Amino acid sequence: MEKKFDSFDLQPGRIIAKKYAIVEKLGQGWEGEVYKIRELSSGIERAAKLFLPQRNPGNRSVKFYARKLHRLRQCSMVIQYHNEEIFTFRGQKITLLISEFVDGTLLGNFVAQQPGKRLQPYQALHLLYALSKGLEEIHLLADYHGDLHEDNIIVERVGVAFELRLLDMFYWGSPKPVNMLDDTVDLVRIFYDVLGGQKHYAKQPRWVKEICCGLKRSLIRKKYRTAGQLRAYLENVNLDLD
Repeated sequence: MEKKFDSFDLQPGRIIAKKYAIVEKLGQGWEGEVYKIRELSSGIERAAKLFLPQRNPGNRSVKFYARKLHRLRQCSMVIQYHNEEIFTFRGQKITLLISEFVDGTLLGNFVAQQPGKRLQPYQALHLLYALSKGLEEIHLLADYHGDLHEDNIIVERVGVAFELRLLDMFYWGSPKPVNMLDDTVDLVRIFYDVLGGQKHYAKQPRWVKEICCGLKRSLIRKKYRTAGQLRAYLENVNLDLD
């Protein structure tokens, strides 16, 4: 009988699938956990997503995730998938997906490191533009992310512009226009949150409030139906508004 558990809690140094050593845990979600691993034969660091058995009946979640990453492999913010492996945990066979390891900082941690633990308006605008431009590539392939928030976006580099990568694509069934609408609403919410949320919203410039639409879901969905429409709006936003 299959036993249910909520965490793998793998410690550094543990060997899995006879070829990878656990380096550290990177995060966890509804489907399972993500670890930084080191390939024993080459010393190359990679990432491994381990699926909880109860979240992966018949290996359906694994198949979905691998195929989705492969389909979106040309998209700039998508992690590159490598292969599938199996290891035994508490007497059960656990599937893990191996992908490239991206050395960066989770957006939530990046924001927490900034003065006042928030981004300034122009910095947040550049972040939102990078997110919308990257997500537009996914939407143009009639696909979606499904679970965008500060803890599944990796900030690789900040210079002239943000370089970002996405974690944990979610599965809500076959892609539908509503999924892309929800992605776009999530982008605006991230913009609002990194600026400091409700505590600082009243003092934000008018152009920030024009982008946020008062955080009203119906207004956001009407104004930007896809990430591409949000990107186009940002390219023409009037920053001279009082």
